Amino acid sequence: MIEVKNLCKRFGDVQAVDNLSLVAEDGTITGLLGPNGAGKTTTLRTLYGLQRPDQGALSIDGINVSQDLVKATERVGIFPDTIGLYDRLTTREHLQFYGEMHGLEGTQLEAAIHNTQSYFRMDELMERRCKGFSHGQKMKVALSRALIHHPQNLILDEPTNGLDVMSIRLLRDLLRRLRDEGQCILFSSHVMQEVSELCDQIYIMANGRVVAHGEPANLCDQAGEENLEDAFVTLIQAELGADGELVS
Repeated sequence: MIEVKNLCKRFGDVQAVDNLSLVAEDGTITGLLGPNGAGKTTTLRTLYGLQRPDQGALSIDGINVSQDLVKATERVGIFPDTIGLYDRLTTREHLQFYGEMHGLEGTQLEAAIHNTQSYFRMDELMERRCKGFSHGQKMKVALSRALIHHPQNLILDEPTNGLDVMSIRLLRDLLRRLRDEGQCILFSSHVMQEVSELCDQIYIMANGRVVAHGEPANLCDQAGEENLEDAFVTLIQAELGADGELVS
């Protein structure tokens, strides 16, 4: 389970996250939905320790991220907003490296690599260096890297960006299976269809704040709308300026 309580993060004059709280339960897919600049990526970065919060408490499976980052991140697989692959390493070497970082070795590591490569049908990529990979191929490697140690929790920042239709379907099926096995999945997106099809719980964000939270159907009821896109627009309307742009 992932918990965020009263998170605040400022960059200069910009309040990127403003007193944000959320809970992502085990056995649940939880989505952060919001426009660009809403604070989704900043929230996720503080959860896996890339940025320090100015205020607030963050925990992964009850482990305080600020107090024991190493132990907390052992419990999570991370797909960040920047892919960060090493051009000279093959796909197999990437999975080996990250598996070893999480304590896997020998036959256990080989079994993990075998299982992970099947998620996105990457057999033809395994012995190729990542330099020259298409964006979609890099995304597959980065997603597989996040899953190599079969973590209890997954944090994914825009995980379908750049994937082809078949790969998106494979990812959706995988995330549903992991959820059904009891894992906690937290991901950000601004794609309505992706969120409405996958998420059990949704936090709608704007200007670094949570403006609504609930199941997709409940959010539509709250807004008095028939679909999630219209509900999203209605629910963040209070965060809009007179010119229709998000207030900073």
